Amino acid sequence: MCHRSNNHDSIFDILYEEQTICVTDTTLELIIMTEIRDADKLDLMNMDKEKLIDFLLLHIRNLWAVDGLYYLGIEKKFGTKEATHVDSEVWKAMASIEARRLKKIFNLKQGGIEGVIKALSLTSWALDLENKEITKRDKESIFTNHVCRVQNTRISKGFDVFPCKSVRFGYLEQFAKEIDAEVKVECIACPPDKLPEGVWCSWKFTKSTSH
Repeated sequence: MCHRSNNHDSIFDILYEEQTICVTDTTLELIIMTEIRDADKLDLMNMDKEKLIDFLLLHIRNLWAVDGLYYLGIEKKFGTKEATHVDSEVWKAMASIEARRLKKIFNLKQGGIEGVIKALSLTSWALDLENKEITKRDKESIFTNHVCRVQNTRISKGFDVFPCKSVRFGYLEQFAKEIDAEVKVECIACPPDKLPEGVWCSWKFTKSTSH
């Protein structure tokens, strides 16, 4: 039987937990669970490298499919405003989860703008973007997305453009904070803003010079 602690300030706090506590009746059950996980890892290790990359990207697309489906469900029942509010809270929590896990698995210790951009490039959000551009300058970096699968899918299904500025800003701001609290995020353009041609969203990263 697996369980989690119920001592949470909000429904999103549970998302920050890194482990599930499993209670089993015998040591044998624990060994079997470990062996199954080892078998899973072996299956992945035996995959062709290109197939493994495709497999990884497939699961990232699956994550975004779930995101889009639950958003549409909430939007249909409660409206765009409430759906966007929930989406903002979820992705802000997800930012902390991703940042902490990426720092752990890749031993990321670098801060500053470069550290934030390096970590951000490994996120499910950035990896899902097929046409992105990162411009690095002396005291800032700009991350631009030229093609948005989510928005294009909505348009193709007859929905309005999703005003995602608050959602993505909250995600990026929280993510940057987890890597380096002095790195600030500024939105250059994102729906519902008027967008430059060939741009769906663009974000500027700078570092505070207060110290």
